[in-house]
Amino acid sequence: MHFATLGPEDSNHALVLARYLDDRRLKEPDLTDIEPRISLVDDFIGAFEELVAGGYDYVLQVSAHPSHADCVGRFMHRAFPVDAFIAPSRPLALVARADVAQPKSVLRQPATRHYTDLSTFAEHDAPTIVAALEQLLDGQADAAIVAEDAIERHPDRLRLIQPLGPALDTWILYANRPLFPDREQGPMLGANDAMAEHFRETSRRADRG
Repeated sequence: MHFATLGPEDSNHALVLARYLDDRRLKEPDLTDIEPRISLVDDFIGAFEELVAGGYDYVLQVSAHPSHADCVGRFMHRAFPVDAFIAPSRPLALVARADVAQPKSVLRQPATRHYTDLSTFAEHDAPTIVAALEQLLDGQADAAIVAEDAIERHPDRLRLIQPLGPALDTWILYANRPLFPDREQGPMLGANDAMAEHFRETSRRADRG
């Protein structure tokens, strides 16, 4: 099975996908022998295009991502939501460069722009939280919303302004065929058995080539 989500390796998307797959293996013992392949992508539009073309079996996307609504509309009836769950991100924080006494500019991924009051900063977009940290360390801004553990990894270069804690988000797994392909799908709660069977069928299709 081939999964795709937003990179890089230390992104929240990569973290949550790894946790999701581990949880699935624990709950479905017959899936433990299936070794998933994971591709980390730069943008979701390209990932969804590859999904509907058959290059990926599944794409994981957080519903708070700025491209989410566009992906849902653009790939309607071609990319199908097959699973949804709630998961926390890494704990986040508003941090500043240690060499800046009065930070005036801030980098933030657009989905994080309301996590705290940034009205005293000049705000600049970053494509991901990881990119926000990279650009901050490169001196492109005075502060950024990043994973809180960035302070531990760069203690001489960063200082804490405000801890923000983990974001609790809804995550959606998409496939190129629906969860129930042979019947109309109504509202569901916790269709874990159906999702496990979807994985099994994907594995069987891969084995058949």
